[in-house]
Amino acid sequence: MKKLGLLPKLIIAIILGIGVGSIHNELLVRVLATFNGIFGNFLGFAIPLIIIGFVAPGIGDLGKGAGKILGITAGIAYLSTVAAGSLAFFTNSVVFKYILTPGSMNLIDAQNPEHSLLEGFFKVDMPPIMGVMTALLIAFTLGLGIAASEGDTIKKFMKEFQGIVESLISNIIIPLLPFHIAGIFANMTYAGQVATIMSVFAKVFAVILILHFTVITVQYFIAGTLAGANPVVLIKNMIPAYFAAIGTQSSAAAIPVTLEQTKKNGVNDGVAEFVVPLCATIHLSGSTITLVSCAMAVMMLNGMAVTFSSIFGFILMLGVTMVAAPGVPGGAVMAALGLLETMLGFDQTLLSLMIALYLAQDSFGTACNVTGDGAIAIMVNKISGYKLGKDKNKTKAA
Repeated sequence: MKKLGLLPKLIIAIILGIGVGSIHNELLVRVLATFNGIFGNFLGFAIPLIIIGFVAPGIGDLGKGAGKILGITAGIAYLSTVAAGSLAFFTNSVVFKYILTPGSMNLIDAQNPEHSLLEGFFKVDMPPIMGVMTALLIAFTLGLGIAASEGDTIKKFMKEFQGIVESLISNIIIPLLPFHIAGIFANMTYAGQVATIMSVFAKVFAVILILHFTVITVQYFIAGTLAGANPVVLIKNMIPAYFAAIGTQSSAAAIPVTLEQTKKNGVNDGVAEFVVPLCATIHLSGSTITLVSCAMAVMMLNGMAVTFSSIFGFILMLGVTMVAAPGVPGGAVMAALGLLETMLGFDQTLLSLMIALYLAQDSFGTACNVTGDGAIAIMVNKISGYKLGKDKNKTKAA
């Protein structure tokens, strides 16, 4: 099992969970529900730490090489992320009406009162040290202070703290996650909800993949138009980076391939070497599409109101809170848990379901992010005065 990737483990956990729930053994389901309650409370405790550990160092790093190119890159990356999330909202608002049944999860509960979700045998309270908004404000304050300060003491401290949080996720949360997901699906199967959830998986994922490819096409159409290059050729050159991201599930791990393919597209070496690593931490168009789509699906299934004002605010905050999400699978959704809880009203069960939905396709969201990084590099290259081409290191546009 240790040699298996996270996705195979999650698939096995889902199958085992459905199997356990199908035999309707209340004792076994309640044992799993007890673990879920403890794990969910621990996750709630960790959320403020994750926010501070990710966001503060991420914003602080933006102070490196500060200047025109930094502002241009950060602005385009944020605009791309927000635009992708907005596209997902408007598309899902139309499509989900035809493929999902609003309130179906509540309807199942009403029809099967004897098989509602089971509670655990006991609870262990793990109150977080601060609220989510407090953590965000502290992270923003520290991050901006690090970027503006000439000293490096607090920067080193926050980098070490970020390492601790990354270890918390990679060594505790991620390894225990399959057991948590198994418990969630066992409970939902016992309550008669799993058929609805599985149908949602297939339908929502299909929509997400179409949105990913649409955003990549738009990004390279804009980049190609600005640079006077063929978008199809530009996308073709980035295919190795796309598959590298699918294999690694990490924008950071895919940087060498992304950088090489971006240079093959004719981007100035200096521009590429600055933009690609930076965008690996601040450009998350694919992850935003996935989070917005999964959140809207979960909300519709539970009869929650889905409005543009609430989702757009969520999108705007996502572009900031996911900055420097670590190079481990699920970093983006972990950073977004606090926003899902405070802005969209998700409880621990819905948060767990969001984690499962997101992680099942994390590779494709990362691949969309990485491929889009190459398009942003082309745009920045043009705005900075360089032309695409073999003489990219010496030739500037007139």
